[in-house]
Amino acid sequence: MNGTTTNLIDSLMELFNLTSEMLSLSIRVWSLGIMILLQLLVLLAGLACICWFLLKFCVYTLRRGEPGYLHVAFFHPYCNAGGGGERVLWCAIRSLQKKYQNVKCYVYTGDTDVTPQQILQKAQQRFNVVLPRPIEFIFLNSRTLVEAKHYPFLTLMMQSVGSVFLAGEALSKFRPDIYMDSMGYAFTYPVFRFIGGCTVGCYTHYPTISTDMLGQVANRVESHNNREFIARNIVFSMLKLGYYHLFALMYALVGRCAKLVMVNSSWTHGHITALWGQTHNTHIVYPPCDTEHFKNLPRIRDLEKKFKTIISIGQFRPEKDHTLQLKAFQRLCEILDPTTVEVVQLVLIGGCRNEEDHQRVENLKNLASTLGIEDKIVWKLNASFAELLECVQNGTVGLHTMWCEHFGICVVESMAGGLLMVAHDSGGPKMDIVIEYEGEQTGYLATDAESYAQAMKTIFELTDEGRDNIRIAARNSVDRFSDDQFEISFLSVSENIFSSAITNE
Repeated sequence: MNGTTTNLIDSLMELFNLTSEMLSLSIRVWSLGIMILLQLLVLLAGLACICWFLLKFCVYTLRRGEPGYLHVAFFHPYCNAGGGGERVLWCAIRSLQKKYQNVKCYVYTGDTDVTPQQILQKAQQRFNVVLPRPIEFIFLNSRTLVEAKHYPFLTLMMQSVGSVFLAGEALSKFRPDIYMDSMGYAFTYPVFRFIGGCTVGCYTHYPTISTDMLGQVANRVESHNNREFIARNIVFSMLKLGYYHLFALMYALVGRCAKLVMVNSSWTHGHITALWGQTHNTHIVYPPCDTEHFKNLPRIRDLEKKFKTIISIGQFRPEKDHTLQLKAFQRLCEILDPTTVEVVQLVLIGGCRNEEDHQRVENLKNLASTLGIEDKIVWKLNASFAELLECVQNGTVGLHTMWCEHFGICVVESMAGGLLMVAHDSGGPKMDIVIEYEGEQTGYLATDAESYAQAMKTIFELTDEGRDNIRIAARNSVDRFSDDQFEISFLSVSENIFSSAITNE
């Protein structure tokens, strides 16, 4: 019995000693691993510092502008697109040139298929904007990196990564004193601030990601940026929601690199301040709308018009939701009396930036054919400013269907031109534009094909006096969105960074 007990104790002691040795060995291995990891981290940190200083050295050897001037570069890869964002770009440059004689302006653009003269000529034709002095275009060859067509999945993240490389190319070709992003590529800000040593400002038309987008994914609502197979699958929806939250965090970090933030509407202001947390540096500057040009159009009475025309103005991008316009128009044709249907037509006016946009137009034409309304649709692609004015002058209803439109320049211009506006009940149109003015109605808001059709039917059934009352109120309400008001606001909120930069020069 005693021998058995002794053997058991000996076995337990051996097991204890073996366990102690294994534990000691594990501790030594972990200590060695941690020491190697720390050494690697120190090595990587050292290499990162060396690369950083080498990069900074290389950057400071890059081409800079002529001494004695303040060099301001606008990052606008699609400056020849002809949309509302481009109008902001040209009016901003014009404002700076008019106020500051020692400011030289540059534009980073990926429009390598056109000449500078053609770009400026289009700006004059489309927006009636003529710059007081010449500017320099810096052409970028890697714009394709920010095009959504290359990234069927993780589109926002991959486009943002692509914009970093595009910013690297831009900085390698010219290092400005002030960098102004006028297209919303927030991930470029750290590149120009921390590597280029530039003062960073931006004019943000809409947040790359918003709480509305998060809500759509969480509620599994199908949309142009939330595909059907994702919306219908709870697992995919949860994964995408996590991805969106991660992206929103990164977006907030890079956005805080901007010293000056200008936004175009109350809706955008709410989302940007919530994401970036820069309330004191974020200002609402309504975009410039050519209200005077549109308000001065000679009036043609509705009874004198050959057709009852509905005018849609907007680039052929997926978020503009031209599909909804076609479906709403088809529904309108169903509920109008046959006599009116004979003379009603829908004119779609918009810019096409690339082959993807042109393919989208072809898809829309096929949809119109399927809906049986192709003979009542007029397509005006990349129309000139004069052609646009003529269409507005001969139109009766203005149609706009983008959900959560950040602002809506085309909505303002349509109202100024005398069109009775039917816009989406969200975003800028709801909060800033199609609102009562001095107690009078200025237009209509809708959400789906049925409500759009009913609103347009109501307009056509109004008396001339009823339509004129809305027109007058709408035209009077848009003066706060004029070119002159934009110039005043833009120069006022940006004065701090330009004046301090000029002083430092």
